[in-house]
This record gives sequence, structure tokens and C-alpha cells, in this order.
Amino acid sequence: MSLLRYVLSVLGVAIYCVLNAQTLRFSSDRKFKIVQFTDVHWVSGSEHSVVSEKCMNRVLDEEKPDLVVFSGDFVTGKPAAKGLEEVLQPTVSRGIPFAMTFGNHDDEQGLSREELFELIRKYKGNLTETTPGISGVTNYTLTLKSHDGDKDAAVLYIFDSNSYSPLKSLDSYDWIKRDQINWYADRSKAFKAANGGSSLPSLAFFHIPLPEYNEAARDEEAKLIGTRREKACAPVVNSGLFTAMLECGDVMGVFVGHDHVNDYAVEWKGVMLCYGRFTGSKNTYYDIPGGNGARVIEMEEGRRGFRSWIRMNDGKMINEFSFPDDYLKD
Repeated sequence: MSLLRYVLSVLGVAIYCVLNAQTLRFSSDRKFKIVQFTDVHWVSGSEHSVVSEKCMNRVLDEEKPDLVVFSGDFVTGKPAAKGLEEVLQPTVSRGIPFAMTFGNHDDEQGLSREELFELIRKYKGNLTETTPGISGVTNYTLTLKSHDGDKDAAVLYIFDSNSYSPLKSLDSYDWIKRDQINWYADRSKAFKAANGGSSLPSLAFFHIPLPEYNEAARDEEAKLIGTRREKACAPVVNSGLFTAMLECGDVMGVFVGHDHVNDYAVEWKGVMLCYGRFTGSKNTYYDIPGGNGARVIEMEEGRRGFRSWIRMNDGKMINEFSFPDDYLKD
């Protein structure tokens, strides 16, 4: 990318952020609630997408979140632009802010990641951003302000986990690249410095699980809450993001999708590794027993921890846990 194109790209993002500025803030009771929709696999005109829409409507009515995060594979049919409009309708119609990141299938429907991003940024309530100059498109941070002012109280890191291995010798999903990890580490250090040397409580969202998901699930002593019906379809290359998170000391929980029949949460080396609940419908490749739903995460201002549960399509709440309370050693 030429210097001129890079500068224009940065200016474009800055102007967009000003025009679409929206403050995320802890409520007066010091709570902030996130709903994670993942793997909706929306196909415009499909009866299966009607099932997904009912699920999203039910979850949003039950939970009334402060933010919705779509963690990839939200559109898997043409026309992609119409599918995007339809998949966002339950969230946008309620005036709920939302953030998106890409999965491995979103840009297989006739539109590139860059073209999809340009469409996404036009919707009211959109907080999806980009960071020029690094791998992927949807790499950005969202800050949560304190309930009584403009102080940064927590951070959400959104990563683009890319798609498929660029190496012909590796039949694998892609990995989060070194430049993305460096970007994360730099942002983490900046937030820490601005907070007087203390790391801000943080969460991370992306699509493809890290290799550490398999490490944790294989550990007989690890406490796993939820459903695990398959090995995590993680990259065969470990690029070191989890290690960077341990070194930075800010990320409390990682939230992914990709594997439709997993919705578990497991603690690993002081960090929660969590799946969202498959939000798509039956016959969308494969589905988790019990049907679709969504993960809900509730943060509390000033506390390094969070609560989480699964809200099902029938309104039932399952698999609730509190971190770190439920994972403390006796």
C-alpha cells in the first residue's frame, strides 16, 4: 500500500468514527451486557434463516443487551448485501449498538471482506471498525466507559481471524498473524499506561478458535461447562496470541464460534476460553443438539471477572458460570 493510500485510508476511518461515534458505557448499576451471535449462516429467502431470526428476536427481547457482537459467518448465501441487511434487522430495529468480525465463509458470497465492511459501516448503531496496515479487515477495539464519567473502564478486542491457511503445505484454517498480535500488544500497553499502570479488564472476540482450546479441553483437571461434540477446528499453527494475552495480563475471556456443535467454556491458565452458541438453524451444515441460541456475557465495572450463560431459542437459560469465582481452587 502506498503512503498516500494509507494516509487516505486512515483519514477515512477517522472521519467514519466521528460520524458514527457512539459511547459504550456501564449502566448506573455498573453492569454491561453483551450478546454474542455466531454462525448465523444467513441465506436470504431460506426457511432456515427464519428460524435464526426468531432465535435472535427471542434472545434480544429476553436479554436487552447493551451491545451485540457477531463473531463471524453471519452471511453464507447470495445476494450477500441483502443477507447482511436481513441478518442485522433484529438488532438494528431495536436500536442496539453492534460490532462484527468476519468468519471464513462471509467473503465467499460474491463480496470481499472490504466490500462487506463498507456495507456494514452504513448501518445505524454500527461500531465495526478497521485498522489499516495489518492483516485482516475487522481488527479494532471498543472501550467501555465508567458509569459516571468518561474514564475507560474496560476494553473489547475484536480480531479478524482470517480464513484458510495461505501455505499450500498446510491444509488448515488460517491463524491470527504476527502484525495483528503486535497491534494488540501495543494497544494493551497504551490502555495500561493511560490507566496509571494497571491493565483494564478486557475481552476478545473472533471466529476461529485458538489451538489452546484443544489443550484446555484435553486436560482432565480443567473445568469445562457446556457442550463439546468435536475437537476445536483451530489452526495447526500456533501464532502466539494466547501467550501475548498472558503477557499483557488484560484479557479475561476469549469468545469464538466456528464449531457449531461446541458451546463450552473452559478456564485455561487464568483465561476463560469460550464458544458462543450456534445461532443458525438446523441443516446449516450441522447443528448442536438442543437447537440454536446465543452466549450472553455480563461485565461489572471495577471487577476483573464476568458472568456468562447461554440463552436458548425457547428462552431457557443454561450453562451459567461466574469467572473467576466458579474456577477458584479450594
